Amino acid sequence: MVVGIGPGDPQHMTERAREVWAEVDTVAGYKTYINLIRPFLTSQTITATGMRQEVERCRAVVRLASAGHKVALVSSGDAGVYGMAGILIECLAEAGRLDIPLEVIPGVTAANAAASLLGAPLMHDFAVISLSDLLTPWETILKRVRLAAEGDFVLAIYNPKSTGRTEHIEIVRQILLEYRSPQTPVGIVREALRGHESSVRVTTLAEFTKAEIDMLTTVIIGNSHTRVIGPYLVTPRGYGV
Repeated sequence: MVVGIGPGDPQHMTERAREVWAEVDTVAGYKTYINLIRPFLTSQTITATGMRQEVERCRAVVRLASAGHKVALVSSGDAGVYGMAGILIECLAEAGRLDIPLEVIPGVTAANAAASLLGAPLMHDFAVISLSDLLTPWETILKRVRLAAEGDFVLAIYNPKSTGRTEHIEIVRQILLEYRSPQTPVGIVREALRGHESSVRVTTLAEFTKAEIDMLTTVIIGNSHTRVIGPYLVTPRGYGV
């Protein structure tokens, strides 16, 4: 099983995800995410690894499953949205073990978690784009941002800024300003529903890069119809209210 555990708060983990831990004898995952589900574990063998070891982790899971173990691979958010499901399927194919039964268990992804704290900014068509160019060429990311801006999609930005990648989000802002008003609402949420207090801020396209933004932040940039209603960020569907 590859399990999307949601944003981190146990209250926002699905019932199916909660059931899994009692069904497996082995749990594998990035050590930070393993720590989030430790209260649910009992006697399971734990295989915890660090960042950038995703392929090795999935290969180990395939070996364990091939040896007869029932394994849960932990993924943050939704396992199929920038998660571990795709890598695991590729590793199963690599090992010639697509015959091993696989269950992909969905979870709340960061865009949904952040949107819930802002109000309803994703009520109409939206695009989710990661600014991490570790695996995707920066030119490809820029093309996707520009096309999403041209199409007037609401944008949910993952991995917006890191210590070694500080200018990407500013370049994105400049592209969006070619298509949208400087007063377009922007929501910035840090550690959305991570089990402790989240940081939530509503600002504008002209000003949002002045806020604290890092890899734990999700940025939701409104489209031409998004507006602030009281404390809420809302993208109307057009019901005529």
